[in-house]
Amino acid sequence: MQPEILKRYAGAVPRYTSYPTAPHFSERTGVAEYRSWLAGLPVDARLSLYLHVPYCDELCWYCGCNTKATQKYEPVGKYVEHLIKEIDLVCEAVGGKRAADHVHFGGGSPSILGAEDIHRVGERLRRLVDVSDDAEFAVEVDPRAIDEERTAAFAAIGVNRLSVGVQDFAAQVQLAINRIQSYEKTRSVIEDFRKHGVESVNIDLVYGLPFQTQDSVGQTIEQVLQLQPDRVALFGYAHLPERLTHQRLLPSEHLPGPEERFAQANHAADALVNAGYVRVGLDHFASPDDRLAKGDVRRNFQGYTTDDAGVLIGMGASAIGRMPQGYVQNAVSTAEYQRRVAAGKLATQRGHAMSQDDEIRSLVIERLMCGLHFPERELVQRFGDAASGVVEQARDLLRSETDGLICADPDGDGFRVTEKGRLFVRTLASVFDAYLNTAEVRHSAGV
Repeated sequence: MQPEILKRYAGAVPRYTSYPTAPHFSERTGVAEYRSWLAGLPVDARLSLYLHVPYCDELCWYCGCNTKATQKYEPVGKYVEHLIKEIDLVCEAVGGKRAADHVHFGGGSPSILGAEDIHRVGERLRRLVDVSDDAEFAVEVDPRAIDEERTAAFAAIGVNRLSVGVQDFAAQVQLAINRIQSYEKTRSVIEDFRKHGVESVNIDLVYGLPFQTQDSVGQTIEQVLQLQPDRVALFGYAHLPERLTHQRLLPSEHLPGPEERFAQANHAADALVNAGYVRVGLDHFASPDDRLAKGDVRRNFQGYTTDDAGVLIGMGASAIGRMPQGYVQNAVSTAEYQRRVAAGKLATQRGHAMSQDDEIRSLVIERLMCGLHFPERELVQRFGDAASGVVEQARDLLRSETDGLICADPDGDGFRVTEKGRLFVRTLASVFDAYLNTAEVRHSAGV
């Protein structure tokens, strides 16, 4: 890749797990709107649930998640009490049990929960939703801090997909990011979950970390392949020390530059594709028999998914939900979240009610991020003349782009992102972001 192209397209842009992105939510949309939206859900509405656990045993210095480290269980146990109460509040607002196609425990590290609390949360969820037989029920796990009892508890409440953070197995990289995690321990935890019937496994990797090289990334991929994951997510490290103060502990002078990051991403992607994985969107890879490699792909706050439910209910501190009318986000601060729930209120602090223009641009950005395609015909069919401005933007982009990152669709339906342009799809999607330059927000590098 020519350095001038990297420089032109690898600038800081959002990850587009939503549109508008969370920094553009406001307190103009809050508890009253969310309660109304929940109450208006049809009886046959199918839901997805996300539960956030903002605690870890130890803080990894690269981390961009809303979490904090604790060596005591007391704050975790207290948090669980409020999470259970929030489930009750949401259940009351919805007014009855609904069906769920996806459930996801994220963090932080949900594996920090004790076995008894895992059972309690799982039982309470069943009051809100009936989890379908073919539902995906996932949990994120830190292999360094989970035992057999908690593994069995997650399996008992219905978890059928395990998401394991690896990042990199190289000792020098692990020391630099404060995450010492052996291959043997990771393999042992995956085997334990599989023994309990949790056979689907995701592994998260990160490139662009201090001391990483193409060789070290390649060696990690070789070890990951031995674990036979169903899915691999390959994220670019987002260095935002102005916002995430713990990232200042990283040896930033050893961070790879844009050209090396690009090379690492391509090297890892090639290794996974050569091993038989199907490339999905920007940064996910799935085994050919996994549903992510087969079905229509969507994008939400956990990345790429086959979840096509129209409603995502987020619970826990900082959790984001998506309703047909727009987005809502709970209070980010754990203390504020708990204060609101203890007062018997929904924890919503801010959100965004979608306009028609938002809906148009959201569709465009998701189609680009997931299918690498600008869907001109679909826009015109769904939105008519209201989509004309965005369609013209796309035509202007196609006429002016000379670096080979996009090409006209062979069927005359908008344009497609080329394989050369895949790693720059976030930057291409940002062309259609009407909010991008309307706030002082720091984003991660485009590659």
